[in-house]
Amino acid sequence: MIAFPAGTKVWIAGGVTDMRRGMNTLALSVQQGLGRDPHAGEIFCFRGRKGDLVKLLWHDGVGMSLYLKRLEAGKFIWPVSQDGTAVAISSAQLGYLLEGIDWRNPRWTQRPKTAG
Repeated sequence: MIAFPAGTKVWIAGGVTDMRRGMNTLALSVQQGLGRDPHAGEIFCFRGRKGDLVKLLWHDGVGMSLYLKRLEAGKFIWPVSQDGTAVAISSAQLGYLLEGIDWRNPRWTQRPKTAG
């Protein structure tokens, strides 16, 4: 997993996002849709329609980074938002989210396969 600095604020964009969007379009969505500054060092998370793909947008002070993760089994747990607002979570909860664990109540959303 990527080591983000301690205390970095993480925002989950409510609803689903077109995963064809790139770094610039997602940064524009952060500015216009969420009312946040994409260059402020915060992490912004976006989920695709099927729920198995997320993109993270983060500016580390040097440049903008776009990370993508797809789950092979299960779906990412995502908040339901009526007005498209963002939900703030901790970096520890982001770690759970990226592993496919329900960050609201940490446990596996998909049973790990046993070797054998």
